[in-house]
Amino acid sequence: MKKILLVEPDFPIPNKSRNHKNFLPIGLLKIASYLIENKNQVRLVRGTPKDIFKKDEIKEFQPEEIWITSLFTYWAKYVRDSVQVYKKIFPCAKIVIGGIYASLLSKKEVKKYTGCDKVFQGVFHKAEDYFPAYDLIENSNPHKIDYQIIHTSRGCNRHCDFCGTWKIEPKFYAKESIRNEIKFKKLVFYDNNFLMNPHIVKILNELIELKKDKKIIWCESQSGFDGRILIQKPYLAEMLKKTGFRYPRIAWDWGYNQHIEIKHQIDILIKNGYKSKDIFIFMLYNWEIPFKEMEMKRIECWKWKVQISDCRYRQLNQLYDNYNPFKKNQTNSDYYIHKKMEWTDLLIKQFRKNVREQNICVRQNVSFYSRAFENKIFIKDVLKKAKSIRDKQSKIMFLKKNQIDFWFPENLRYPLQGKLEIKNNRPDGLQTLRPHPGRD
Repeated sequence: MKKILLVEPDFPIPNKSRNHKNFLPIGLLKIASYLIENKNQVRLVRGTPKDIFKKDEIKEFQPEEIWITSLFTYWAKYVRDSVQVYKKIFPCAKIVIGGIYASLLSKKEVKKYTGCDKVFQGVFHKAEDYFPAYDLIENSNPHKIDYQIIHTSRGCNRHCDFCGTWKIEPKFYAKESIRNEIKFKKLVFYDNNFLMNPHIVKILNELIELKKDKKIIWCESQSGFDGRILIQKPYLAEMLKKTGFRYPRIAWDWGYNQHIEIKHQIDILIKNGYKSKDIFIFMLYNWEIPFKEMEMKRIECWKWKVQISDCRYRQLNQLYDNYNPFKKNQTNSDYYIHKKMEWTDLLIKQFRKNVREQNICVRQNVSFYSRAFENKIFIKDVLKKAKSIRDKQSKIMFLKKNQIDFWFPENLRYPLQGKLEIKNNRPDGLQTLRPHPGRD
């Protein structure tokens, strides 16, 4: 029997989001269940509170080992801070680091940077089949967890250059059944490639039966669905809909020339009952595709009336990321900027802004974005009138007359010295934007 303290470092996650399905330390919770069943005494600490020296329960616990999880490599400093804090509090305890950052870099690099005693890499397979100890979260937080995180598989046979999954989980293995694991009515699947499971039809049928019996309400796939598999097996889309999977996500990782294939994937989902505005397209930017081509991809999504989940690329071995959406003229010393494809701080922030405003238009079913309307500066009747005008030229004239700012998402939009230069003098009434001088 050992006394083991499990620690989630004080990552920069808003307190209101710590119990969100995207941030729950599911690995630690499974490990906790495994350790408890094997007669160990376990405590969980989330974050490194400033008054930890006053936490009598933790001080009196006197752990023999401290297991600290890690997330992204660029959050490595929070892991290092946790090691330093707990070394001072419990100098005799052995400190072990695991998780994503610990698995992507070499053990030598992790030990040198953090000062830990041991590094564990990859999945802790002994704990993989244990039900997470959600009670450890609920004991320290008044908000009850009403969803269950679950895996049907580990790994992914796609070896994409920008992804670290196949490095952390090099072997793909899958479960044949999950029926007996389900205890909650809301399910969040953490599979890296859910549809790649060779037993996917059996698993979906299990979920469909549970849905019919009202034992589950809805399902989500955090990493989305492999659209290439949907094209090969379109019948899976109908099963996903019957199962109650909501907000389906597919990835458009490569160039604009994929648009016909991506549209095919979207059409399969729509044909089987999904609304276009509830479909999300993962798009990686600040990577091997230049800004203008990313804008072309964004505009296609606008035509299809689907939303975009934009993902800013970071190098897998970079130990910092000080990106600030409100700070101008940031450089590579602040965060990773893909210079080879001529990305800049301005372009990165402009693309994110374009996506955000376009998504608002898709959700609200409006043909243009206006900051004035978003901030509710104008009365509802003005917005209602603007939305009701179908002819674009007449709509533009109405907006100008009422001095309302506007942007139509079908237009390419570049930054210009931190601002947008918009010209509305085209004969067809469309806005045109002048690119940055010297830019194609």
